[in-house]
Amino acid sequence: MQSTQFAFLPLVFALAAGALVPGAAIAAKPAVHKKSAAEVPAPAPLAGQSAVEGGVPAIPAKAWLLMDFDSGEVLASANPDEPLPPASLTKMMTSFLVEQALRSGKLKKDDLVSVSENAWCRGSSTESCMYLPLNSQATVIDILRGIVIQSGNDASKAIAEHMAGSEEGFAKLMNAEAQRLGMKHTNFVNATGLPDPAHKSSASDLAILARAIIRDSSDYYPLYAEREFKYNGIKQGNRNALLYTDSTVDGLKTGHTQEAGYCLVTSSKRNDMRLITVILNTNSAKARADESRKLLGWGFSRFEKASPIQPNAVVTNAKLSYGKADTVAAGLGAPWTLTVPRGQKLQTSVQLKPDLEAPVSKGAVIGKVIAESNGKPVGEAPLIAQADVERAGFMLRMWQYLIK
Repeated sequence: MQSTQFAFLPLVFALAAGALVPGAAIAAKPAVHKKSAAEVPAPAPLAGQSAVEGGVPAIPAKAWLLMDFDSGEVLASANPDEPLPPASLTKMMTSFLVEQALRSGKLKKDDLVSVSENAWCRGSSTESCMYLPLNSQATVIDILRGIVIQSGNDASKAIAEHMAGSEEGFAKLMNAEAQRLGMKHTNFVNATGLPDPAHKSSASDLAILARAIIRDSSDYYPLYAEREFKYNGIKQGNRNALLYTDSTVDGLKTGHTQEAGYCLVTSSKRNDMRLITVILNTNSAKARADESRKLLGWGFSRFEKASPIQPNAVVTNAKLSYGKADTVAAGLGAPWTLTVPRGQKLQTSVQLKPDLEAPVSKGAVIGKVIAESNGKPVGEAPLIAQADVERAGFMLRMWQYLIK
């Protein structure tokens, strides 16, 4: 009976997403949303700030944010740094630590994880579970799927105990990693996101974490786009409704408690641009999907990728002292793209390191190039020496010194 119930979840989540967007993955009619008894009134629309003047969306949530993945630049946000209850968005850190342990070899996919009484879900309908049997064992990769796709509290607790001896010990690992990533408004108390007054994170921090998962867990990031996972005969669907209605969305995580409201972190890639959105504390599963879709649509329509300088171009010829050559060509070491408001013109300027002297090795950083728009810096890239320049002999160096 339980298996049959969960098999319908993918359809429910797809319907909850509302109207489809271009490039949709499946065809479905928009659902008629009925207010449930448990649903709270929507928060007042929260207007944001952006590099784009005018037309910044207002989102009915306590905090929200739009980030460019490539640069980490925040393109628009409202209340981004307020510590708020993150609910199951917490599990992004839990899964990230598992993924990094798999990458380093500390964990293996087929390692067995035991399910203690503390980790075991007792069949409660009030929490998300993978439904791991008590005193059973599951592989690390199944546990990871249970965390990412099914949002299992039991899976999260079991892996926390496996990796750190206790959930309290695992929370210390979570906070150490949050500090390393630069998450300044976060404190984790548990591996699940279950309510605790001290358990907080912010929209800006959760976007930083999402970016780290996409960047550093590429082998496992496809799990975040999987729509369902069957374990122990129970099939459950991913609660991220946008996965069913927008083929450009490939993650990341939903969250909900009464205190945290409905939360969603998404990532979408269209052409060469990937955007990350965070919505914290809106009033329904439909609202978090609708508002995320609206924010993504606004971002992709208002911003574009620009390349201020081509990778093979010589940006400048830098003057050198005491070399067999007087100058060295300087250019970019890698392709350089920026996400900027559509139609915005860029200007570039060069800053070289002072008093450059030979020898200089090809590939050495000898300065930087700065991109500006309307007099404001919008990005910079290192300038790289394009050739080796040997140091001149003693007599030539003396002559160069005298004629300075």
